[in-house]
Amino acid sequence: MDNTVVISTPPHVKSKRTTRGIMIDVCIALAPAAIAGLVFFGWLALMIELVAVAACVATEFVYFFIANKGFSNKCKDAGKVCLRWCKQFDFTSVVTGLILALILPATAKWYEVLIGSIFAIAVVKMLFGGTGKNLVNPAAAGRVFMFLSFALTTYTAAQIPALNFESGIFTDATNLHWLLPSEGNPATKITVLDLFLGTGVAGCIGETCKAAILLGYVYLAVRNVIKWWQPLLFIAVFGFAAVFMSGFTYIASGGYIYNMELFLPHIFSGGVLFGAVFMFPDYVTSPKGVYGQIIYYVVAALLIAILRYFTKLEVTSFVIMLLNLFVPLIDKYIIQKPFGYKKQKEGK
Repeated sequence: MDNTVVISTPPHVKSKRTTRGIMIDVCIALAPAAIAGLVFFGWLALMIELVAVAACVATEFVYFFIANKGFSNKCKDAGKVCLRWCKQFDFTSVVTGLILALILPATAKWYEVLIGSIFAIAVVKMLFGGTGKNLVNPAAAGRVFMFLSFALTTYTAAQIPALNFESGIFTDATNLHWLLPSEGNPATKITVLDLFLGTGVAGCIGETCKAAILLGYVYLAVRNVIKWWQPLLFIAVFGFAAVFMSGFTYIASGGYIYNMELFLPHIFSGGVLFGAVFMFPDYVTSPKGVYGQIIYYVVAALLIAILRYFTKLEVTSFVIMLLNLFVPLIDKYIIQKPFGYKKQKEGK
């Protein structure tokens, strides 16, 4: 069989769009968050981004080279194997490396990033067959693996100070510590504007500046890479669920009301917004049907709100991995319209 022929899973749709083109769009959408990370965290962020991307691409190449017998016959076919890899290279490993780097704190060591990147590509992606066959999101799995292996719980504050100079700056291991009324009012610690811009906020490299993430969201939505309503549904459900979990506020006129002032701080803290835009909509690990997608995003939002409240930790990557495992069940039992189906008109 001609090695240039690419066989994909049905249904087959004739389109000018390719996996490579879509992944390049995702890289472009990630660029604002990556650049913001460099501005806020300096050369440490640059080192992590370069190591993660390089390690992911190199791991994919080495795995492909070995699997396609590049070392056989005294490497006589090494040139052909390398050429085949270049032809099939679709930038998915670049996206995985970049996302993994952006959901890491700037305190991560280079060897930790290297090990996490190798795990994400070799074990989570290539071991299951490569692009389109992984069971869970490789970047999320790599992040969870690094969290469990190296206890990445220390976050440095952005180099640009907070705009609200009268307020304190987050110095805890995670800025989620101050999001609950029992822990203190977040308004006394940092402003919503600072959370939105990332100024003075301690967090991960690409998750800190929400303005940069929203730029990426607009680009992906305009390019039809993601459905515009998916992140919005997730964010809306999560925001209201997080406010509900935060409890009530007593008002002088009598009675209790939900503290809606916590709505934006919950959304603009941690990796919720980044995950909603760049990780949950992953084609491979998310449901295919619309109804399945609605269930997927609603359940994910509720789980993150509940687990955040009780653990006071960032749990987005854990929830992504957990729900990825249930996607096959969702696709099986939430029946979608067959491809090309048209409702028959009833005769008069």
